[in-house]
Amino acid sequence: MDMDGVLVHEDTIVPGADVFLSELQAAGNPFLVLTNNSIRTPRDLRARLLVTGLDVPEESIWTSALATATFLDSQRPGGSAYVVGESGLTTALHDVGYVLTDRDPDYVVLGETRTYSFEAITTAIRLVERGARFIATNPDATGPSREGSLPATGAVAALITRATGHEPYYVGKPNPLMMRSGLRRLGAHSANTLMIGDRMDTDIVSGLEAGLQTILVMTGISTVASVERFPYRPTLVLDSVADLVGHTARPFG
Repeated sequence: MDMDGVLVHEDTIVPGADVFLSELQAAGNPFLVLTNNSIRTPRDLRARLLVTGLDVPEESIWTSALATATFLDSQRPGGSAYVVGESGLTTALHDVGYVLTDRDPDYVVLGETRTYSFEAITTAIRLVERGARFIATNPDATGPSREGSLPATGAVAALITRATGHEPYYVGKPNPLMMRSGLRRLGAHSANTLMIGDRMDTDIVSGLEAGLQTILVMTGISTVASVERFPYRPTLVLDSVADLVGHTARPFG
């Protein structure tokens, strides 16, 4: 399931999300909380969720930073990268043995940060121009805040692309690669796994393309009206994960 818009809004719990997760755990149903946000480590995210009243183990949190590190480790083990991002991304890359450098790196890896630096973006542009491969954790153009939208990874990636002529490879949702890496993490098969999300353009399409059944909830980005604009549909549309309380031990479909 997605995190923001499904379980929480910023630092506020979605009503019923705690009961839903408790039922999943009591029934022994394995789950992952997925997020395209690459800022925080799973440990940091666990602490953030605990403050809201949600107890999610670290091993049940899968971020675009972890998916990106896993992908790069499979492509070029022991490689090097210049990173524009925060601890969630740098820690994930260090953990797979990557060296972080601005001297002829194999990759420029762009993640999310609340403090994008013009100097760092300029360095990224020059390294891509010199031949570094361009990777971005996710294509989200904006992120939420209490004051309104914030520029996110996709928007900054567009700036670098415009300057260099090179498009990044996006690892996070809606790339089904993130879903498949999550399935491997769970030891699960797509035939008996479902994705719960609040966005048609990331959560639902990535679940669909990975062969999962999908549930769209109305507690985040998408609305009933916006669903009709897409050429694909979720398996089920619900007001909230609270509507799943009492059904977590039953087969879905």
